[in-house]
Amino acid sequence: MITAASTHRSKAEHVAHLLMERIISAKLKPGSSFATEAELLSQFNVSRPTLRESLRILESQGVLNVKPGPGGGIIVGNPSTDLLAHGLSVFLRMHDVPFVTVLKAREVIEPALAYEAAVNGTDEDFAELEASITRMKALDAQLDQETFLEENRVFHSVIARASGNKVLEVFWNTISIVATGEHNGIRYSVGNQGHVIKAHQRILEACRKRDGNAASAAMENHVTGLENLVRERYRHLLKHATSVVARPGRSIA
Repeated sequence: MITAASTHRSKAEHVAHLLMERIISAKLKPGSSFATEAELLSQFNVSRPTLRESLRILESQGVLNVKPGPGGGIIVGNPSTDLLAHGLSVFLRMHDVPFVTVLKAREVIEPALAYEAAVNGTDEDFAELEASITRMKALDAQLDQETFLEENRVFHSVIARASGNKVLEVFWNTISIVATGEHNGIRYSVGNQGHVIKAHQRILEACRKRDGNAASAAMENHVTGLENLVRERYRHLLKHATSVVARPGRSIA
């Protein structure tokens, strides 16, 4: 049985919270079978509609996947930053937050990550950064824009991970999806590619010297480059509403 739900939660929300706590305490991994609907109904003593609403809440958060039919069941999910990015982008869009404001948020987060990466990063992290720079040099941004953008993301994700600050890393992963330029039609020229490579090299050099202040300054100069590009070539985007990012596996019409 469950205790009385909090006055600030519906019964379905209360059950959802208890289910999530059970998953965490049992240390269930993504892809693990959780339980059957019949088992949960008997354990929590709630109505079928209430339980299904609880499962829908957790499914919307990426905590569970409910697969109907033979071979299906209630499966432990893996909440992703893509899901967070979707929720954030919807919130920003509904509140009419302009794209340039998202860029400015990224300009605050990334220098802090670079500082921490210089202090806490490992030689293996720095080798990954160097490998990313090498791959980027071999690309032609004009001919393969998608690969160039992905490699740029790889470099920044390594910086975020190397920081050792999991909360800031999640913030970066989320905001970087919302702040990415391709959602708004921004393209990078060969000249832009050269500037990005040089910026990445300066950041890496500072990290290898364990100079947090230099790494932060280099990153700040780098990430403001996107805002400068918008101001120079895509001024219409300055007050453009933030685009809604599609939920994983779905598209936005």
